[in-house]
Amino acid sequence: MTGNPRVLIDATAVPADRGGVGRYVDSLVAALDQDGARLTVVCQPRDLPLYRLLAPGSRVVPASPATSTRTARLTWEQATLPRLARRLAADVVHSPHYTMPLASGAASVVTLHDATFFTDAVLHSSVKARFFRAWTATALRRATLCVVPSQATATELSRVSPVRRAELEIIYHGVDTDRFHPPSPEEIAAARAAVGLGRAPYVAFLGALEPRKNVPALIRGYARAVAGQREAPALVLAGQPGWDTQVERALDAVPHRLRVIRAGYLPFGTLAGFLGGAELVAYPSLGEGFGLPVLEAMACGAAVLTTRRLSLPEVGGDAVAYCGVGAGDVAAALTELLDDSARRAFLAAAAQRRAKDFSWATTAEQHREAYAKAWYQHRRRR
Repeated sequence: MTGNPRVLIDATAVPADRGGVGRYVDSLVAALDQDGARLTVVCQPRDLPLYRLLAPGSRVVPASPATSTRTARLTWEQATLPRLARRLAADVVHSPHYTMPLASGAASVVTLHDATFFTDAVLHSSVKARFFRAWTATALRRATLCVVPSQATATELSRVSPVRRAELEIIYHGVDTDRFHPPSPEEIAAARAAVGLGRAPYVAFLGALEPRKNVPALIRGYARAVAGQREAPALVLAGQPGWDTQVERALDAVPHRLRVIRAGYLPFGTLAGFLGGAELVAYPSLGEGFGLPVLEAMACGAAVLTTRRLSLPEVGGDAVAYCGVGAGDVAAALTELLDDSARRAFLAAAAQRRAKDFSWATTAEQHREAYAKAWYQHRRRR
């Protein structure tokens, strides 16, 4: 598909703390700008300096300060964004987080990050599940084109909705190798200092403490795996606090001689050292639309333990270790890996090699093809 349409990316849904969606949008914008896309980024006023830095060759426009709340942002998206797109002569509006303007005159591209709001709704709050189910169904019905980050997500969406799998553009995420790379000794030392570790070995987890991440099973599995060790590694849980009420119960059951650290949100500058400095990174998720934390850990040269749920094998391939989702499964896999330094070293090297197959430059190129396809389809329908 040829053509270079004028694309408006609505980045107003990106939260201040850059989780997976934020890293997707930020990295995609930077790669599209570098690739020469005709790009306009509309963002929260607080993000104006960031996007001007990330996309110096593109137009960056601040939205109303009122878009800082979800309700106000959704109102702005429906009432103001279509007018803004017309004023800026956008050919394509890319909405990168489920919701979209319903009355835009431009072609519409929507990114749907996962299908677990349908397939595993209990893993989300009821309000969140209803909201994203409704908007996913709307996007599948109304958008010119929908982007999904994995084959697994495409398969699940086609199973729970009338959309055909062929109608979804499957575009993998990339990894930011400036931020996620095998760390230097200084970066490892800084990460250890940030979480108060000293020189002790540790098992790392990075992600929000929400039910989908299966953190209680990780905590219980860790406690079983290291119960007999005289100098057991610590378990460090890094990431935003979530709504998983079982985390506290699992922590209460950990023997006092074992050390579990709740590190909270870590600055980006510490993540390479944190992930790459761990004995291994454990991510026993119950399901992911892509699995960016796994890929980022791989790029840092970490030995990674994850599950075979949904998209995770598409990311990890043969370069990570896998386990079941129960505490006993996690314990058995942790025991095996912690006792086998050669296996961990093999996985770390394989992970680095595989991570190189995922680049934001390729992601941007494929998004540009999707934009051109949506623009062409939109013009044919008019």
